[in-house]
Amino acid sequence: MKLYYKAVTNKGESMEGFIEARDPSEAAAYLRSKELVPIKIVKREKSKFENLIPFLGEKIKSSEIVSLTRQLASMLSSGLTLLRSLEILRNQIGNHALVDIADSLIKDIQEGSSFSRAIAKHPAVFSPVYIALIEASEGSGLLDKAFLRLADTLEKQQKLKSTVKGTLTYPVIVVLMMIIVIFIMMIFVIPQISTLYQSMSVSLPLPTLILIQVSNFFVSFWFVIIGVLVLVGLAYKRWYKTMEGKLAIDSIFLKIPIFGSLIKKTILAEFSRTLGVLLASGTLVVEALDKVSNITGNIHYKNAIVDISKRVEKGISIGDAMSMYYLFPPNLIELVKIGEQTGKLDETLVKASEYFENEVDASVKTLSTALEPIILVILGAGVAFLVFSIISPIYQITSSIQ
Repeated sequence: MKLYYKAVTNKGESMEGFIEARDPSEAAAYLRSKELVPIKIVKREKSKFENLIPFLGEKIKSSEIVSLTRQLASMLSSGLTLLRSLEILRNQIGNHALVDIADSLIKDIQEGSSFSRAIAKHPAVFSPVYIALIEASEGSGLLDKAFLRLADTLEKQQKLKSTVKGTLTYPVIVVLMMIIVIFIMMIFVIPQISTLYQSMSVSLPLPTLILIQVSNFFVSFWFVIIGVLVLVGLAYKRWYKTMEGKLAIDSIFLKIPIFGSLIKKTILAEFSRTLGVLLASGTLVVEALDKVSNITGNIHYKNAIVDISKRVEKGISIGDAMSMYYLFPPNLIELVKIGEQTGKLDETLVKASEYFENEVDASVKTLSTALEPIILVILGAGVAFLVFSIISPIYQITSSIQ
């Protein structure tokens, strides 16, 4: 049972948080064992909205996991135990969902479970790479360094994703606004203008006739348009869950001009960095490749990495196995081969990830510069068509009056 508590320390400081216990009495006994005086202990209940619509509940952001990891690294480096570090952090967390996770981790560790097994119970929060890195570091006693390495890796991942999302935000907003404006024009504005022209019995030019016919279709069948869009979206989502759909759609994404190159560089940066971090922690090559295959986000790269893992298990070097796939550029393959020969593959991969991250930054800047004039041209053409279609009949009426 998840219970909310409010307690006071021996120094009179107020503390609050969540605790896992069978009943309030057990929770109170636990708090007293920690030299805390319980003031309030109640069962945590979800709000009505959370019960009706679960996805409206609090979500755990990647930035919160990064912060938690960074703080755990600092506390372990200062000499605190993992259990005590989690207990301190639990009382500082504002997200109730993350507090629940922290309570579960504390309970599992108190019962003798390792931290890697405890976080493995929460795959939606902690990735397979996160779990593998912790598991590899527990036996060596370098858990603090593992947390520090994880925090750095997660921050770089977050920065890379934010960079790409930031670039795509502007065109997406512009496209959405264009769609909204088109719907408003077609359903509300154009019908009024069409009625005006019909009352004047004026001959309309072809662009105006096209615009009016399109507007009539929107007014009469707007629900059909929305229904078709919803059905297309659902069909796409369902098809993408199939292997054939994933292969086809992910292949198209990789071939899109400019965007395809950006997607490839982003995947290669994630692949290089994560594999390098796992190898540096002592994870076996085959296991590390299997873990990395799940973070690419593209079925073609996933299949290639899984096959590379199988070839490595049979004795083929990583570089030679990678050279069999066009998905990996020659410069990355050469770096991997050099790393294998020198025995510094982890360091080489980290440097390769930095190279691809710089490439992503450069591509994002180029994309941002190229998208602005393209969007302006499209907007200008659309506005010009609307203005010409609406103004042309008015000009004809004015000329006939003169």
